[in-house]
Amino acid sequence: MDPRSNPYTPNAGVRPRAFAGRDEDLEAFDVMLDRLLRGYADQSMLITGLRGVGKTVLLGAFAEQAHMAGWVSLDAEISPEAPFGPRMAQLVRRAVLELAPRDRWLDRLRRAAGVLRSFSITVSSDGAVTGSIDVEPLEGQADSGELGEDLTDLLVALGEAAQEQETGVVFLFDEVQFLSKQEFEALIRALHKTTQRQLPISLVGAGLPHLPRLAGEAKSYAERLFRFRTLGPLSVPDAIDALTQPANELGVSFEERAVDTVVVYTDGYPYFIQEYGKVVWDRAEGSPITAVEAVESQAIVEARLDESFFQVRIQRASEQETEYLRAMAELGAAPHRAADVAEVLERPSGELGKVRTRLIEKGLLYSPTYGYAAFTVPQFDRFLRRSFPAPSSRADR
Repeated sequence: MDPRSNPYTPNAGVRPRAFAGRDEDLEAFDVMLDRLLRGYADQSMLITGLRGVGKTVLLGAFAEQAHMAGWVSLDAEISPEAPFGPRMAQLVRRAVLELAPRDRWLDRLRRAAGVLRSFSITVSSDGAVTGSIDVEPLEGQADSGELGEDLTDLLVALGEAAQEQETGVVFLFDEVQFLSKQEFEALIRALHKTTQRQLPISLVGAGLPHLPRLAGEAKSYAERLFRFRTLGPLSVPDAIDALTQPANELGVSFEERAVDTVVVYTDGYPYFIQEYGKVVWDRAEGSPITAVEAVESQAIVEARLDESFFQVRIQRASEQETEYLRAMAELGAAPHRAADVAEVLERPSGELGKVRTRLIEKGLLYSPTYGYAAFTVPQFDRFLRRSFPAPSSRADR
């Protein structure tokens, strides 16, 4: 069929034509915004899941909802290489300017600009982040040099300014697991204070499955501050809708066995469904798309996933780290004890601790519970087994 009309979108963060299985999340976000504008306290949200389940897409959908509701939405991807303080100053600067043009600033917005100037000078020495705002720093606010205290001053001032403008500000952060413990603790403290004061400030953060544990380690009351939501693979009915609805809108149907082939292979993971849908659409002769066409497309889908989705991740691993991952793959997709991986490699577990830690830091593994590690990427074990030789025994080395 004509690839120019292909309705499938296997791109990072791009909302699919059929956004299946996320209605509950969209409704919860809408309720949260409405409650905060009415002056009620509500929990921020932390969304967790493996790669490819649609966390970034959901954040994008939330941004659209916030815009429609008249909120200021500030989106950012957390990076361990980018200092968090200056990044927050940049985002709040944008919020201040979006809340109202400078010639229409009221008292609280003008005060928020002064607090922002103080914060910017504190975290970047020259205040370059807010230089274009050209306001005097507000002495005694956000200038202590302690990130948690200063960020609290900043978000409270921003929340009061938003309240004055009869709107709110929501931060939409991706890859939150890359915040340091100090940065996460500071952010939680600041959000806690805005919640106590019932200000229209909120956060939706997305990250890997161990994010709730990191939040709890950063601050003990995090479990009460956040609503936690785990995104997993789509249910079978939702996976079917994600595959068939975009085609149906263009008058194209699937044979039932073709649908079964795609859903079984993809395990219901949204990104894999989009990749499979795109390939089988381009290869199909017409409607309905047949089971034979779906089966024949599978090798191409697998090759595309290997070359892009999986390769971009394995390339971040050293030879030693790849060997560790391959040993884990030998055990299967489930979480595994470090000792079991060491046994596959026929090496003492203590020798491999640093390798495992580096893989967690690179986002290739996460620790669901003490002593265990799991892949952050669905079907990564299958990719490793077909792409790398099985670990050799010590006698063969």
